[in-house]
Amino acid sequence: MRWFIFLLLALGATVRAEIVSKAVEYKEGSTTLEGWWVHDDSIHGKQPSVLVVHQWKGLTDYEKKRAEMLAKLGYNVFAVDIYGKGIRPGDPKAAAAEAGKYKSDRPLLRARVNAGLDQLKKFSQTDPKKIAAIGYCFGGTTALELARSGADIAGIVSFHGAVGPAASGKPIKAKILALHGADDPFVPPDEVKAFEDEMRKANADWQLVAYGNSVHSFTDWNAGNDNSKGAAYNEKADKRSWEAMKDFFAEIFH
Repeated sequence: MRWFIFLLLALGATVRAEIVSKAVEYKEGSTTLEGWWVHDDSIHGKQPSVLVVHQWKGLTDYEKKRAEMLAKLGYNVFAVDIYGKGIRPGDPKAAAAEAGKYKSDRPLLRARVNAGLDQLKKFSQTDPKKIAAIGYCFGGTTALELARSGADIAGIVSFHGAVGPAASGKPIKAKILALHGADDPFVPPDEVKAFEDEMRKANADWQLVAYGNSVHSFTDWNAGNDNSKGAAYNEKADKRSWEAMKDFFAEIFH
């Protein structure tokens, strides 16, 4: 009878398990930032953890959904805020202007993403030896800048991010996975070649995967499907790149 009671309790715990999400304020210097923390409350103890960096419109429902997808895989996830609390440019012109501030000031960009990493490390669920960062578009660029800042984490995944300019300055400790649209007009071959040369010079552990018939934003289901616009969703590339990320995590978190 006792074993039956234990079974019922265990089943009850499973039913109650859920993905928990909450906004978290933190600071970079005097700037207040607001990220999004997502984890499975049925998992106890230290967990492999993932930092998610947003695209050029700031932290939106898209990144929150990706964070939830990662949490369902068993990761402790923090979607970082680069721009600052409440700064979420809604149109392309405003987004380009906001992103441009950070692309032209790489030290500030690195400071903002490292502030997010510091916050992720503060969560009791975070295993400090098993941390990765991923990013989309602007976020992919930012994730690479995190690696270039010398961050001591396990791995970096860039989804259709600009991969240049090469300006490391510090040893690259993280393993790198760059997932690239082969026909991306915003990340031309010369930039990709410069990235490859940078990685070789840095003696980094790196991979570059190019998806055919794919342009910029190939993972963004809000981007439409017209490749002629230079940015468009590609279901095959989206699914293949997600699987590539999962295999990468299995390697670096083993």
